[in-house]
Amino acid sequence: MRFRHALQGTAVAVLAVACAQAYAADTFIIKDIRVDGLQRTEPGTVFSYLPFRVGDTYTPENGAAAIRALFATGLFKDVRIRTDHDVVTIIVEERPVIANVDFTGTKEFPKKTLIEALSQVGLGEAHPYDQALVDRAVQELKQQYLAKGYYGVEVSTTVTPLERNRVNVLFNVTEGAIAKIRAIRIVGNKVYSESDLRDLFSLSTPGWLSWYTKSDQYSRAKLNADLETLRSYYLDRGYLDFRIESTQVELSPDKDSIYITVNIHEGPKYTVSGYKLEGNYLGLDDEFRPLVKLKPGDVYSAKLLNESVKAMVDKFGVYGYAFARVEPKPEIDHDTHEVFFTIDSDPGRRIYVRKIDISGNTRTRDEVIRREFRQFEDAWYDVDRIKLSRDRVDRLGYFKDVTLGTREVPGTSDQVDLDMHVTEKPTGMLGLGVGFSSANHLSFNASVSQDNIFGSGNNLSVDFNTSSYYRTLAVSSTNPYFTQDGISRTVNVYYRTIQPYSSQGNNYTIKTPGFNVQFGVPFTELDRVFFGVGFERYTLDLSPGAPAAYISYVNQFGQTSSGVPLTIGWQRDSRNSALVPTDGRYQRLSVEYSPFSTLRYFRSTYEYQQFLPVTRQTNLAFNGLLGYAHGLNGQPLPIFKNLYAGGIGTVRGFQQSSLGPQDAQGNALGGAKLLVADLEYQFPFPGTGADKSLRMSTFLDSGYVWGENQKVSLADMRASVGIAVSWISPIGPLKFSIAKPIRSQPGDKLQAFQFTVGTAF
Repeated sequence: MRFRHALQGTAVAVLAVACAQAYAADTFIIKDIRVDGLQRTEPGTVFSYLPFRVGDTYTPENGAAAIRALFATGLFKDVRIRTDHDVVTIIVEERPVIANVDFTGTKEFPKKTLIEALSQVGLGEAHPYDQALVDRAVQELKQQYLAKGYYGVEVSTTVTPLERNRVNVLFNVTEGAIAKIRAIRIVGNKVYSESDLRDLFSLSTPGWLSWYTKSDQYSRAKLNADLETLRSYYLDRGYLDFRIESTQVELSPDKDSIYITVNIHEGPKYTVSGYKLEGNYLGLDDEFRPLVKLKPGDVYSAKLLNESVKAMVDKFGVYGYAFARVEPKPEIDHDTHEVFFTIDSDPGRRIYVRKIDISGNTRTRDEVIRREFRQFEDAWYDVDRIKLSRDRVDRLGYFKDVTLGTREVPGTSDQVDLDMHVTEKPTGMLGLGVGFSSANHLSFNASVSQDNIFGSGNNLSVDFNTSSYYRTLAVSSTNPYFTQDGISRTVNVYYRTIQPYSSQGNNYTIKTPGFNVQFGVPFTELDRVFFGVGFERYTLDLSPGAPAAYISYVNQFGQTSSGVPLTIGWQRDSRNSALVPTDGRYQRLSVEYSPFSTLRYFRSTYEYQQFLPVTRQTNLAFNGLLGYAHGLNGQPLPIFKNLYAGGIGTVRGFQQSSLGPQDAQGNALGGAKLLVADLEYQFPFPGTGADKSLRMSTFLDSGYVWGENQKVSLADMRASVGIAVSWISPIGPLKFSIAKPIRSQPGDKLQAFQFTVGTAF
């Protein structure tokens, strides 16, 4: 036994000595470091990654660390270390360098875009070739094609070696055809037809406009959105137990067709048995209760319930409770198919607005924006005043986008800051009016205006026309805050020369210098009353063949006549935007009265616009215009004060100002009675999503003008239908229309295409 123990001890000692000698052999003081195998890489690059230097102690551990560090650079496909006594030799095999990356067969994506994208992730010219990176690029490229509906896409690579250890990488793409949705099936529906439910989907089978809308191309995100729309449709109609049990998306074997099947469970329809309010309603329960849009006996609607909650939260906001919590708690009786819900509220603390910050106004002065605010700093938070403030800033027309949000003040529980961000838009406007007809060819007028000159909020415009038949120069200036109370002042100075074109020559000329001053007084947040006075003089130079109406006027009043028009008007504007209104109403009544001098007349116009949202992105718009004018003291209405209709703004498809009485030569004379009614359905331009700067509309226009002694008859009305495109362009809001008259008479002057700078109509 003692011998055995002695033998074991001797063995351990011998092993320890051997290990010590081996370790001593692998460990040494480095006297030199050499690098073999480099072709392009500088030796200094290799040395910078080594964890040891000459004079350091070399160990197997730091040797392994050196190999790992050099591999991590991606420059080498093989790294080895050889030691010879006290010399360390690094042996490397460099990766090939990519000389060029190219693609073949790519039509869906621009080649330049793909090359730039790969270069950003390290797969490009002058980068080391990495097969793993190439494989990942292939998979990513496939995913991009799959997302576009190319389910049969094939991608392969060809690597061509070149001299000096370089390679070309070529991606070979066979795109195949885009897979189309061939069928959408909804299974399990009993209450609503499958076709009605499919109409809710943005995805569809191929149609005549699918090439543009891409609605027949499958997208998981779009399908999820459509399923949510389907769910909301049922929940808004009382089907509380509705659920989507499964969704199958099948790809045909040839990868050309997609079939979607949605299995649903409708369940019974639920009605409201009652509701109650719980919590703190500030002692104003009778004011909150009417905000609940669901009453006992009504079919349950998640949409109406959400609208009720929002209305109550907004009501709390009016009293300064910005973070009120309103939570509906439904109690569902599955036996009677009734639902009773409790609306619990907690107003929280009353909130003050500490300060208002404005950003994004790189041109417009702060004071121009702040003077539109009706929510003040250091005042109670009022959601109605905040919304009104946002709308008033938006109605200025100086900004493409206006957002107003709240931000909590750190360290306090009863204060918030308001952050308004605006996006400036060009406020200079080049106004163009163009029309074309086979009889009159091209008509043209222009104007230049600056709505927010030098960021001051003031308006300056110059209207000019150098036509041979109609020349005008008009300068107008408006100061919307002539006084601190918001009284506006507008000054107009103009000089016009009218030399109308007729088939028998230029047989009369009208010269009109004049000016007027108008003040606008705000009476409420939405109402403004206007008062003004002006002076104008008309000089008629007649030639043989002049229209009989003008000859009669000169015989009665002389070649030169003048007037001192007094104006009064009223305007109410509750639109949510001045440039692209989708909700709200605009009304304007103007009265012009001239009891002095030669021209004595009364003239009044009333304009009405109504905008009604239909969906989140579409709306109906109605435009009505009434006009009446009459001569005073037994005198006829001066021909210069006639009312006109025709063209954009009244009845599209007819030449501008051409409707109504005409002389023997067919020249439009205008009239004393005007009636216009336009209806539009406005929607985003296809493919632009929610972009409001470019929109389309279909319209029905109707209107006419009657002479002072004519009886108004709806049978005389002209009408047209058509399509219009409105664009908030860098030079101002432009509107294009193509119209077809559906009610016209021989002798009417038609214009199928018209384009002008316009507002909503």
